[in-house]
Amino acid sequence: MQLLYTGESLLHSLARMHLGTLHYIYDPLCGWCYGAAPLLKAAAGVAGLQIRLHAGGMMAGERRQKLTPELRGFILQHDPRVAQLTGQEFGSAYHQGLLWDPSMVFDSEPPINATLAASEFGLEKEMLARIQRAHFVEGRKIADREVLINLGAELGMAGFEETFNALTGVRTQRHIEESRALLSAVGGAGFPTYAYGTPQGWSLLNGAAYLGKPDDWVKALTTLP
Repeated sequence: MQLLYTGESLLHSLARMHLGTLHYIYDPLCGWCYGAAPLLKAAAGVAGLQIRLHAGGMMAGERRQKLTPELRGFILQHDPRVAQLTGQEFGSAYHQGLLWDPSMVFDSEPPINATLAASEFGLEKEMLARIQRAHFVEGRKIADREVLINLGAELGMAGFEETFNALTGVRTQRHIEESRALLSAVGGAGFPTYAYGTPQGWSLLNGAAYLGKPDDWVKALTTLP
């Protein structure tokens, strides 16, 4: 599958889209991205700041993973650190339920498909937040189509199911590939990555320094050119 853009051409094309855009590269199954959810919400309130979401498919396609004892141990090691730094809630239905379900498979592609479908209704950020809460708090399987369709209906998107179905497959996979190309092109190290782009150039923002500090994050964003 060919990418629409590669390397510098990708950067130049994205930079021309808006005069000053925060590009947020994330994955819905990433615990640190869940920890950064308050920063995304705070950024959305900055007047004049354009925001674009890019889902990198941390566990999509060949990277999807069954829940093994090793993976569970890795998650349980990192979640308390995320909670401590950010104040984000991790529910008992997730820690004591979902993470012990032997049938659990971590697959980023279906929830990414759902956020892309929600973007057609102008609710991409709201859908991402709802998906993260469904996973990390409510312990629901966000790779399940029925769960995602119900979340879309919960947010009041009439016709969400049809849009979700239309995006499934090649279009979502292309978005994931383009997001990973952007991550590489801007020099990002993983998820989440924040890149600020203007026609004059690009810069990586140290969002990790603002975890749990959304007010300070807003102040930093308002100083951007």
